[in-house]
Amino acid sequence: MRVRVLGGGCKKCEALLKATKEALANTGLKGEVEYITDFSEMASLGIMTTPALMLDDEIVSTGRVLKTSDIESLMIAHQGL
Repeated sequence: MRVRVLGGGCKKCEALLKATKEALANTGLKGEVEYITDFSEMASLGIMTTPALMLDDEIVSTGRVLKTSDIESLMIAHQGL
């Protein structure tokens, strides 16, 4: 699974990045977490509000910091488990 956290490096973006890494480890799913801070790349992906979370090529959250447990649920649902 391709997991991307998108944000400008603020505290909220960093918090989402940390929670996302924890969620991936907790689920045991295979994948790596990318942290994208380039605003032109974010715009090309359709992200206008940060922080944002993408699983594979699907935007699953924008504009808020999710709890680790919420991210785990999104990851599991995304994988169809």
